[in-house]
Amino acid sequence: MRPVRTAVVGCGVFGRNHLRVTSSHDRTELRYAVDIDGEKAAAAAAEFHVEALSDYRDLAGKVDAAVVATPTTTHVEVAQSLLECGIDVLIEKPITPDLPSARRLDEIAKAHGRVLAVGHLERFNPAVIGLKKAVTVPLFFEIHRMSMFAPRSLDVDVVLDLMIHDVDIVLSLVNAMPEEVHAAGIRIMSQKVDIANVRLSFPGGCVANLTASRVSTEKVRKLRLFQPHQYISLDYSKQSGVGIKVSGTGSFSMAAIGAEKVEPLVAQWDAFIDSVAQRTAPGVGATEATRALAVCLDILDKIEVHAGIVNETLASHGLV
Repeated sequence: MRPVRTAVVGCGVFGRNHLRVTSSHDRTELRYAVDIDGEKAAAAAAEFHVEALSDYRDLAGKVDAAVVATPTTTHVEVAQSLLECGIDVLIEKPITPDLPSARRLDEIAKAHGRVLAVGHLERFNPAVIGLKKAVTVPLFFEIHRMSMFAPRSLDVDVVLDLMIHDVDIVLSLVNAMPEEVHAAGIRIMSQKVDIANVRLSFPGGCVANLTASRVSTEKVRKLRLFQPHQYISLDYSKQSGVGIKVSGTGSFSMAAIGAEKVEPLVAQWDAFIDSVAQRTAPGVGATEATRALAVCLDILDKIEVHAGIVNETLASHGLV
């Protein structure tokens, strides 16, 4: 088969990561670096030896597949245009800013027979792949995702920027939507929520506590899972984990959790190209992405309620 002709739309920090991966992939022929900022597109094109474009609409008829790594607020406009002109799309998470737009993109992709994959990157982390094989009846999650502040992705809050990864993983492991959501969050460095703490309660008694921050002093990516007779601890960054199992006699054993280490972005691209070549549904498509988005938007609604209570408290102390 001939290589899949490819473009990357959006040449920011994460777009350049996609350019790096797609430019060296043995089943991909990277042809275009696209960005509304012509200088940024030109710089990326020169680095990866491809052609620069400033308008994604010029890709019609020139590529088979494209990555959309533009700001979330532009996802609908860019992805819809690409899908309608017959281009398969891998779009960065969150799929869109709102649920109606996410559902519309799904409908457009199906109507045009296009692959629409969504970049929930942690699904392709070897540790998460190993975790899915080890899960039996998950009962309790404790998850922390902390980052140092960086002036990127500030068009969305920390829930849609970082926590959505863990929400997606929890939903995939529990295979249910939460029946109760408690959440609190604070704006610190931006006009969006920068740190959030969430408690999700599921049918059957499973509970997930999630904390996400983009104003921390260190990078932390850890998940802890408790299920009958077993405790599993995962480090996303190290792509490793360990499971501690207790037998009925009280003895315990330890075993590594994980798979062969690989860059998740490479694994994600491999899976996307498989879907493009075989015309099969992607591993993480619009359905899964919309489900995670729905829970995150519910979390944000709960955070707004909490913010109102905090503002009343501050007002009562003359601080606002």
